[in-house]
Amino acid sequence: MKILTLDKKNILDYQQNREPYLMIDYATEVIPGLRSKGFKNFKKDEWFFKVHWKNDPNVPGMLQVESLVQMCALSILTLPGNKGKVVYLVSANNLKFVKKVLPGKRLDLDTRILSFKRGIAICEGSGKVDSQLACKAEFSLILPEEIKKYSLDK
Repeated sequence: MKILTLDKKNILDYQQNREPYLMIDYATEVIPGLRSKGFKNFKKDEWFFKVHWKNDPNVPGMLQVESLVQMCALSILTLPGNKGKVVYLVSANNLKFVKKVLPGKRLDLDTRILSFKRGIAICEGSGKVDSQLACKAEFSLILPEEIKKYSLDK
C-alpha cells in the first residue's frame, strides 16, 4: 500500500481549491482510497478573522469542516485516474465544535473513508488543536464523473 505525503504544491496538483479557499497546507499521510492526515496553519491575517468575530476572531465552524473535506478528498483524488477531478460535499452530519480554532494555531486533521462505491464516499474526520479535539464530522463526498457512469440517462 502506497503512502503519500503532499506539500501545498502537490496538493494543488490533485485538487482544484485555490487560495483563499484552500483550507489545507500539508498532507502528512495519504493512503489512497482509505485515509488522509495533515494540517492547516491558520495565519493571523486570514481573510475571515476580520469578520468572524471582530473582538473574538476564530475559524468559522464550516471552514473547519471544509478543511476536513479537502483533506479527505485527497484520499479519493490520489486513486488512479482521479487526479485533478472535482469532488463535491453533499452532506455533513453529527458536526461537533468543541474548541475554538484561533489565529496562529494549527488544525491537525485526521480523515478516513468508511465506504466508497460508485463515486459516493461516506467519510469521517476530526481536527485537533494542541492535541485537543476541536471539531469532528461525518460527511459524504461525491465524484460526479464516476457517478455519471451509472446514470440511466445515457
